[in-house]
Amino acid sequence: MEEHKSGIPLLGEKLPIMQVQTTHGEISLPEDYKGKWLVLFSHPGDFTPVCTTEFVAFAKRAEEFEKLNAQLLGHSLDQVFSHIKWVEFIEEKIGVKIPFPVIADEMGRVATKLGMIHPGKGTNTVRAVFLVDPHGILRLMIYYPQEIGRQIDEVLRALKALQISDENKVAMPENWPNNELIGDKVIIPPPKDVKTAAERKNMEGYDWWFTYKDLK
Repeated sequence: MEEHKSGIPLLGEKLPIMQVQTTHGEISLPEDYKGKWLVLFSHPGDFTPVCTTEFVAFAKRAEEFEKLNAQLLGHSLDQVFSHIKWVEFIEEKIGVKIPFPVIADEMGRVATKLGMIHPGKGTNTVRAVFLVDPHGILRLMIYYPQEIGRQIDEVLRALKALQISDENKVAMPENWPNNELIGDKVIIPPPKDVKTAAERKNMEGYDWWFTYKDLK
């Protein structure tokens, strides 16, 4: 049974339950990705230059996402026939095979539930990215306007950072692992009591509220 909530979802919420038609057949969200990370991303339209550059970049990094136990899933309001023809075009003319499925959201059900159609942009979706964890929980959202293409390496970086944060119970600094202050070190969450704060003064860092460590 599908959930009928509309609008931009909140981080920490479950991805709405949806049955979607894709270029690889029907998919149940988020059930079919249980146990894996899902990278769901929308594009404004097939056969457009910026979207084509993004699809090529996602495809070239598909194996890197796979190594991180993540699956790619594209989306737009185009018909499945259009998706199939566009994917064929990319392989034939550019030489890049698109290995991931693409949702054909003709009626805009998925776009409406995830807040991907913004005022003033007609019926096209924005360039949204949703990172969903193996439990179906929405962990990160990135929204770009139609005019600006995404940097796919940033999506990979954010996915790696989330996974390391979850596994080690740490926070990740700006531009990790290339932060200007602490490099590839990770931040220890701030203490919640006086005793722990006093213990932190002997740890590597700028002060008891800003301590960090190597993962190695």
